[in-house]
Amino acid sequence: MANNKSPQKVPFSGGILQSTADYFKLVLRLMGDPRVSSWIKLLPIGAVIYMINPFDIPGPLDDAGIFGLTVYMFVELCPPDVVEEHRQMIRRSVNATWSQGESKSVDGDVIDGEFREEK
Repeated sequence: MANNKSPQKVPFSGGILQSTADYFKLVLRLMGDPRVSSWIKLLPIGAVIYMINPFDIPGPLDDAGIFGLTVYMFVELCPPDVVEEHRQMIRRSVNATWSQGESKSVDGDVIDGEFREEK
């Protein structure tokens, strides 16, 4: 039985590092978007000020938690349509980068072959 399906492109997820980088790209894009309230933009700015505050007693883990929470709150408080617009733009740029380089295809067929090392 022949399988006439064409290979399907598998989108590259990039893992946790790519997701984190995309999230910070989203935050930066939202910070520059005039449709996002200036009051909401104070959240990430306040988080950065808190992180560089020299009067930190507990340590760096609480800073990371506060920073992560405020950045998450910032994205959640932004208008949903603006957030989705920027997420789609980031996805398109990542997919365009990966489609120019290494593309990954999935095909249901198995190709049998031999390997010969030339000496």
